[in-house]
Amino acid sequence: MQITVVIPLYNEADSLPELMSWIDRVMQTNQFTYEVIMVDDGSDDASWDTITTLRKQYSALKGIKFQRNYGKSAALNEGFKAAQGDIVVTMDADLQDSPEEIPEFVEMITQKGYHLVSGWKKRRYDNTFTKNIPSKIYNAVARKSSGIKLHDFNCGIKAYQLKVVKSIEVFGEMHRYIPILAKWAGFKKIGEKVVVHQARKYGSTKFGWERFVNGFLDLMTIQFLSKFGKKPMQFFGLIGTLFFMIGFISFGFIVTGKILDPNYTVTNKPSFYIALTSMMVGMQLFLAGFIGELVNRNASERNVYLIEDKLGW
Repeated sequence: MQITVVIPLYNEADSLPELMSWIDRVMQTNQFTYEVIMVDDGSDDASWDTITTLRKQYSALKGIKFQRNYGKSAALNEGFKAAQGDIVVTMDADLQDSPEEIPEFVEMITQKGYHLVSGWKKRRYDNTFTKNIPSKIYNAVARKSSGIKLHDFNCGIKAYQLKVVKSIEVFGEMHRYIPILAKWAGFKKIGEKVVVHQARKYGSTKFGWERFVNGFLDLMTIQFLSKFGKKPMQFFGLIGTLFFMIGFISFGFIVTGKILDPNYTVTNKPSFYIALTSMMVGMQLFLAGFIGELVNRNASERNVYLIEDKLGW
C-alpha cells in the first residue's frame, strides 16, 4: 500500500462526506493505493455514525472511536500505530487542508528523499490577533530552539515516511512539535511545502487561548526531554550537587569562624540560613534526579487509550 491518510477529528460530522469524497477522487486520479484512518476523538455529534455510513461506500476507509476525548496527539498516535502505507499523510477534518496537495507531498518523499514534509500555510484565513500573530511567535521560538527551519510547525497537513511515524510517540499536546520529535529520533531530512489554506466551511474551531500557553510549556518539555529524558540524574544531580557544595563550603567557613572565635555568632547571620537552604535544595534536587531515574526505568506505557469501536479491521 502506498499511502495512509490519518485524520484526527472531533465533532466534524458535516465535513466528513465531502472530505472522504475529495480524498478518494485525488487517489483515483493519481492511481494511488491507499487507506484512510479516521480517528474519532470522543465526538458527541454524529461523526461516528457518519464514518460508519461512509465505510459502506469506501472500502479504503477505516475508523477508530475513542470512548472519550483525549486530544489530537492521542488520535494521531493511534492512527500512526495502525498505519500501513509506505507514506503517511496527516490532515485535519475541517476541509481547511486540501487533499489536492497530497501528490506533491508524495513526490517530495519518494523523489527527494525527505523523511518528513510539513505544510506551510503561507496565507491564512484565521483571525489575525487570536491565531496568526500567536502562531508566528510560536514558530519563531520553535525554530530558534530546535534548529529546524520550518515556518509552520503546527500545520495539520504533513507527510512522513512510514518508519518516521513508527519511531515516535506523540502524547500530551506534542502534535505541534512532531518535526522536533522526528529530528530527536534521528530523522533530520525535514522539508516544507507551501499549501493552500482554505476557510472553514462547517462548524467552528475547537481550539482556544489555552493552546498557546500549553504549546510553550510543551516546547519546554520537548527541549528538556531531548537532552535529559533518558538521563534525568545528569540534570538534577549536577545542579543539586552544585547547590549542596556551595552550601556545604559556606557552612564550613561559618563553623571554622566559630571555632577560631568563640564569640562569633552564627544563628543571627543570613549566611548561616543561606548555607542551610542551599544544602537542603541541593539534596532535594539530587533526590529528584534519583527518583526520575527510577521512574524512567520502570515507567509503564503512557499512551493507552480506551477505544470504544473500530471499523475496517
